[in-house]
Amino acid sequence: MSWQPYSLDRIAQKLVIKYRDREVLNESHKMRMTVAYGLERFWGEHLRLRKEAEGQYWKDVWAALVNQILQPANILLPNDPVNIEEPPRQETKEQKAAREARNTEQIKNMANKLWEFADEHPDDQRIALAVLTQLCDCLVWWTQRYKPKN
Repeated sequence: MSWQPYSLDRIAQKLVIKYRDREVLNESHKMRMTVAYGLERFWGEHLRLRKEAEGQYWKDVWAALVNQILQPANILLPNDPVNIEEPPRQETKEQKAAREARNTEQIKNMANKLWEFADEHPDDQRIALAVLTQLCDCLVWWTQRYKPKN
């Protein structure tokens, strides 16, 4: 087995540059703190902020972790798309209940996959958390260098 660079620093730098002008880089520090609570909480944070640029930043970091870093290392972390339906201008009580049920089901399914991943692949889950911690440390470092002065 040869040494394999996963380019955490390079990926973090690209993410920070991408979001440098969107005033969301304070999220880097929040991401780093959230890692301690687990993959499920980290993944779910983009849903809370889904209407804001911060949510897209969280989602892009998650996508980079899953697709650019862990997948090449054969750690296949779940990453189902969750498309939260926004309420239409008008909807009946039944339509609202159905829409919310669909939203909840998508979230529940993805969260369950993350919990099952941890149960079925505990070593891979620990590696994913360690790598996510390092990726967030890199994000914080680049944020401190590139964040615009206000």
